[in-house]
Amino acid sequence: MASECGELVYRFYRALTYGLSPLVYLHLRWRKFRGREHPLRWRERLGRSSLRRPPGPLIWFHAVSLGEGMAAIPVIKCCVERRPDVAVLMTTTTTSAFDVIKNQLPSDVMYQFAPLDLPSAMDAFLGYWKPSAIILLESELWPNLIVGAARNGIALALLNGRMSKKSFQNWSQPAILPLIRLMLSKFSLILPLSTNQGIHFQLLQAPPFIINFSGDLKCAIDDFGILEGERSILEELQVELAHRKVWMASSIHKGEENVILRAHNVLKQMHPGIVTIIVPRQLRHGQDIALKLQKEGVLVALRSRRDKLMPGTNIYIVDSLGELRDFYRLTPIAVVGGSFLPGSAGHNISEAAAAGCAVLTGHHVGHFSQMALEMQRLNPLSVLQISGEKLGDAVNELFCNDKILEERRTAAKHAYHALSRGVVENVWRQLQFHIFNKSMRGMNVVEQRT
Repeated sequence: MASECGELVYRFYRALTYGLSPLVYLHLRWRKFRGREHPLRWRERLGRSSLRRPPGPLIWFHAVSLGEGMAAIPVIKCCVERRPDVAVLMTTTTTSAFDVIKNQLPSDVMYQFAPLDLPSAMDAFLGYWKPSAIILLESELWPNLIVGAARNGIALALLNGRMSKKSFQNWSQPAILPLIRLMLSKFSLILPLSTNQGIHFQLLQAPPFIINFSGDLKCAIDDFGILEGERSILEELQVELAHRKVWMASSIHKGEENVILRAHNVLKQMHPGIVTIIVPRQLRHGQDIALKLQKEGVLVALRSRRDKLMPGTNIYIVDSLGELRDFYRLTPIAVVGGSFLPGSAGHNISEAAAAGCAVLTGHHVGHFSQMALEMQRLNPLSVLQISGEKLGDAVNELFCNDKILEERRTAAKHAYHALSRGVVENVWRQLQFHIFNKSMRGMNVVEQRT
């Protein structure tokens, strides 16, 4: 009865998405016109693949955006190294992810945009690529994708599985619960981000035997190299910063610039030569901040213009993609944004910790609260959660006390290494047992061990 109810809700969803397809197509064209879709490859969002499918078994990895996509790369590399007989396809949704990830994947991994969850697009995509297994990252739970895969005998896994409090409440609604229950029943493996997230999946009636734990993949993101031209620019910037007090605010959302600039003004009174590096979440936001400050007579250096830090310039805005971890290496103090305003959900603090920064963040960190708690459990000095009102004082304490600064930097790095150790290997073992051994049984595929 429960399964029949889920199928009924799914049929309604499929009919609805089919009926809305013309409007979604027009909206996609509008996004392309506005520059929010790839100008040449936007048709991939409709399931029209632009790459040739190689013969043999194929694994499809899918992540929505940059953070999730970067978390998938270590697992993809592991797959390529240990299963060279299996082709790998990677998809993401956003252009920002595409622009960065295309340069980080192994050369033999195919990469394109993911199809929309419309019946025609998803059916065309699955029919063309015919994956043996689909590996989804975090919260990519789309009915046409999941049910369509199951009907084609394709194994499904969810890595770093999570859902926000709002999403959990929505999925728990009596009218929608049968659909998510049906979808979760199609998975062979779910690796939740945390114990609490695992409980969420169980409450939504995912089969208990498919839920396992392996750690947070965002703690195991690879350290990618820097292009030679960019390396020289960053080295010049490092020289310019050598004798100045430096701190960085990363992944700043709209509205949080007020928190950061207020702290900057407090710090500048005590440290006139200070440099505040601001890395907004959206590129346009960085340019808006720069324009506003310039109108107020404040000197600002912009990364996109390759500006140098001239005397009297105290603010450096990074309005470029894919360089966050490079800039973490230039600063001893990192304040991770998306965490100071109510309703925020935080951002990955492990990247700053890996670079050896003293890590500060706000109290509104969403699902990253698990990562923060784990790091604090390993060493209370590894992460400092603080309100925006006290941010300036907290950074000033680190500027004025080298001993405390060094203790926090060391604690953060050690906590990161403790959390990241073995995560990818644990994930790989779970995939090998639950996905590869089952989805490829009978294909006469032998694992190539490294």
